[in-house]
Amino acid sequence: MSMKTYSFKVVVEPDEDFDGKPSGWHAYCPVLESQGASTWGSTEAQALKNINDVVHMVVESMFEHGEHVPEEPADQVEVSVEPRVAVTV
Repeated sequence: MSMKTYSFKVVVEPDEDFDGKPSGWHAYCPVLESQGASTWGSTEAQALKNINDVVHMVVESMFEHGEHVPEEPADQVEVSVEPRVAVTV
């Protein structure tokens, strides 16, 4: 059985309260947002960590329930079949 590696585009942007004051950061995965892949953090780094956790949970849930995990559009999702290791620095 070959394993697939999914790489999803995420968006992290400043969030404002009703008065227009900075209140944290909003993070979401556009291709998985309808499945709940949206979160926030008090810092940009926290929002990025949170969206990473949420995307993992959403994809795991989709696999558990036999749902199709999106493999396109190409500008939002990259799928690899061969073994890979991703390192972000």
